[in-house]
Amino acid sequence: MHEDDQAAVAQVLAGDKNAYGGLVERHSKVVFRLAFRMTGNEQDAEEVVQETFLRGYRHLHKFESRANFGTWIYRIAVNCALDLVGKRKNVYSYQIADEPDVESNEVQVASSSPGPERLAFSGQMAGRIEQAMSGLSANERAAFIMRHMEGQSMEAIGKALGLRPDSAKQSVFRAVHKLRRALEPALRTR
Repeated sequence: MHEDDQAAVAQVLAGDKNAYGGLVERHSKVVFRLAFRMTGNEQDAEEVVQETFLRGYRHLHKFESRANFGTWIYRIAVNCALDLVGKRKNVYSYQIADEPDVESNEVQVASSSPGPERLAFSGQMAGRIEQAMSGLSANERAAFIMRHMEGQSMEAIGKALGLRPDSAKQSVFRAVHKLRRALEPALRTR
């Protein structure tokens, strides 16, 4: 696909604006998945996807043809998600309830599914995980998501966040340490 991306970029730069649609189609799922994991919200993720490809189109002339378009657009997506998360954090102050409303998840469960106690614990842990994730800096959250949810290498994380690989590794390490510290009391009481 790298060659298809190179050809599409060349077509767009030559004036064929419709060729950009192929790039969007090929990379939008990966960008959405990253954006959803970073924002935790489908609407925000859609906004990040839209902004990512808009920025990509506007700055396509800066794309170096020897680079990989997927990596380049991924980095733009990380920056857009960080921008949105930072903006939302400044605009909204939200609190996570101590006790999630388990009743709001009206799901028919088969007898082989976990019992009510396990479902309640899972709901509580989801709230605590989200609370712990909100305690991370934007770079730590992005680095953690990229490493442990997206399976990215430290080099790729560093490129996406504009960090050296050793700094990216430190961001992941700090995130893991903070999450362990925040979640340990909940796991001890189990």
